[in-house]
Order: sequence, then structure tokens, then C-alpha cells
Amino acid sequence: MACVCKVMLETPEYRSRFASEETVLFCLRVMVGVIILYDHVHPAGAFVKTSNIDMKGCIKVLKEQPPSSVEGLLNALRYTTKHLNDETTSKQIKNMLQAN
Repeated sequence: MACVCKVMLETPEYRSRFASEETVLFCLRVMVGVIILYDHVHPAGAFVKTSNIDMKGCIKVLKEQPPSSVEGLLNALRYTTKHLNDETTSKQIKNMLQAN
């Protein structure tokens, strides 16, 4: 589901079909919500390289949005995920999520 949301948000052809900005924000919230859920449910979490979620791509999509609308979602990934600070999480992902 996170991958579906990511593709919908990063592909101009699909994104142009959204009638309002609220739909974009809804997709962003769904993407972050399922990442958090997956991270809590999966034994290795969402941030390991073998995860089926393209975390770098998802974070990139979030960071491409206006900061005022996604800062809460980035904070949700930073502070409510279970495995972000694990040793198995790549430094690049940790750096992408560091607060500016």
C-alpha cells in the first residue's frame, strides 16, 4: 500500500488525476500510516534493506511537498516508528529523516 501511494504521488500522470490537494495529503497520510504499521508488525521493521517498502523513495516524496504540510508526517516517521534507530537501518535513511 505504501508503494502504491508513493507511485501515485511521484508520477505526474497519476497525480494530475487528483481533484484536490486534500487527496494528495490523504495519500501522504496513508503512506506514512502503513509504513508505521508495517514497522511495528514486521519483526525486522520497515527500514531494513530487505523490506518491501522503498523507504528512500517514500521519504523523498514526502520531502518534495511543502514543509508545512508534511512536517507532522516526517515527525511521525521519526518518533513513532520502532526500528528507525536499529543498526540495520542505513545511515542514508537516518540522515534523510534527521530534523533540519
